[in-house]
Amino acid sequence: MDIVDPRPLLAPLIAFACAGLVFVMGRSTFWRGFWSVSAAAITLVVVLSMLPGTLRGSVYVFELIEFAPGMSVAFRADAYGMFFALVSSTLWVFTTVYAIGYMRDAADRLRFFGFFALCVSTTVGIAFAENLLTFFLLFETLTICAYPLVTHSGTPQALRAGRVYLAYTLTGGALVLIGSVMTLNVAGTLTLSEPGVLSLDAGSAPLAVIFLALVGGFGVKAAIMPLHSWLPLAMVAPVPVGALLHAVAVVKVGAFGVTRALYNVFGIELLAVLGFATYLAWVAAFTIVAAALLALAQDTLKRRLAYSTISQLSYVVLAASLLTPLAALAAIIHLANQAFAKITMFFVVGAIERTTGKTRVSELAGIGRTMPWTMGAFTVAALSFVGVPLFAGFVTKWYLSLGALQAGAWWFVLVMIASSLLNAAYWFPIVHLAFFRPSDGRAARGHEPSALLLGPILACALYVLLLGMTMSVPGMPASVAEVAVLQVFGAGAPGP
Repeated sequence: MDIVDPRPLLAPLIAFACAGLVFVMGRSTFWRGFWSVSAAAITLVVVLSMLPGTLRGSVYVFELIEFAPGMSVAFRADAYGMFFALVSSTLWVFTTVYAIGYMRDAADRLRFFGFFALCVSTTVGIAFAENLLTFFLLFETLTICAYPLVTHSGTPQALRAGRVYLAYTLTGGALVLIGSVMTLNVAGTLTLSEPGVLSLDAGSAPLAVIFLALVGGFGVKAAIMPLHSWLPLAMVAPVPVGALLHAVAVVKVGAFGVTRALYNVFGIELLAVLGFATYLAWVAAFTIVAAALLALAQDTLKRRLAYSTISQLSYVVLAASLLTPLAALAAIIHLANQAFAKITMFFVVGAIERTTGKTRVSELAGIGRTMPWTMGAFTVAALSFVGVPLFAGFVTKWYLSLGALQAGAWWFVLVMIASSLLNAAYWFPIVHLAFFRPSDGRAARGHEPSALLLGPILACALYVLLLGMTMSVPGMPASVAEVAVLQVFGAGAPGP
């Protein structure tokens, strides 16, 4: 049931206003922090206010302006968009608190916090985009707002990373624009409110071009191989920016866009006939394994995290490409499962860097003895990525494997097994170094970070446990994901 309501617009709009106040009043440390936290907190409250209705099946809609028939800037909070907005706005609160502590003595904090707030508020707007035009406008806004964060340090490496980032993501945006224009020409609409707007009447060749344009364009931000090279380079940015890129916005927007293209532009039935999704599933499976192998070779912590993200985000793409209800459930819930585990790791890496100056895996011997809470949180995230039961990552792998069997594609279960083994191979040695290897002497000078850093670390690690243990609890995030699957597949979709 669609309900006209301004809240899908108000959530990003209020956040944009607060971001503007950061720029206007942000020279004061107090007001910079106040408006940064306010932007995150108010957005989360507005999103949460729509949650009860979403769980009942309500969809909140609001059209801002219509340019021409089929072309408007409009917002729609369906269950899938709500799930993504909940993840992004919740993590925004934690990341803002963490960034205040991490950037305490950094230069250009006004610029950093202003663009940081703009990025996440744009992400919430994308979550509620009713059509491809609204999605595209906000998609490009996110690209531009993230650039000053990638290049924040101003070093030659950062400036080069920024150029590569823009080259990739603006090209991706151009592809999305091409795919959107072709969709409008063929279907006469850009809406994302339907379970597919295209039909076979358009012809297989135009449909193939639209598929390549939309999936390729969104796939750039999702870092699907071979469109991934910008992401490891962007790790020269400060740790909170890495957390933003990997867990809160940017790559998540890419994965979200791919799934919107599959479910709401093409639709399950059309893709099943065309067979395009099968090829995409194999590309995603290759990315999962290849990126994990590259992660094994990285000694720099942030680069290992980057290749892990490339691998993990393709879980979403693989699951969505299987076109089954259980796999779709895995695709949606992994947006949360990966986000909370990965942001925990980024926060830990930043805390280690701030307190000890260490940035490499090989330097972590004995650090778990001086930073037990911090490294304990890292261990929780590592267990989740490996897929140990009771942790969030296990839920993803379980439903993705069931979805693969549901699709008759048992070989993708082997991909999940291989991914788990590779995750163990590049995360468990860090845990072993931290807790079971003697210190090299430098780690003895380490200590737990400040409360502004440690608090978000522990809170996000707790979420990893909660997401793993509350799959069947009514009202928890998985309940929203189940409603989203029903909206995509219809009332006949089997539940978990």
